[in-house]
Amino acid sequence: MKKSTQDSGVIQALAERMEKQRLPRALAIKEMVDRGERLGGLDIEFLDEVFRDVGQIKPYLDAHPEWQGIAARMIHLYKEITTKALENEEKAPGRRPAP
Repeated sequence: MKKSTQDSGVIQALAERMEKQRLPRALAIKEMVDRGERLGGLDIEFLDEVFRDVGQIKPYLDAHPEWQGIAARMIHLYKEITTKALENEEKAPGRRPAP
């Protein structure tokens, strides 16, 4: 199989997973943290998985710059989620303020 054909298949699978799994879940988590809720264990596992996957797909993004824009937008979304989640944790009842 030619590398470009193989890359196309991998990219298609990644795009489909992002559209059907990752983006809807990320948007739901974003809504949750925007309401001031804290992340649960499954939410944290999901975000960990996403961050691990970024390292694995980086070679494909480097080889296909046309996908870098959407990848950057997704990374920004995850950054917004984690920033807001940290704020929510710091405001949670019973938490001591950071020194």
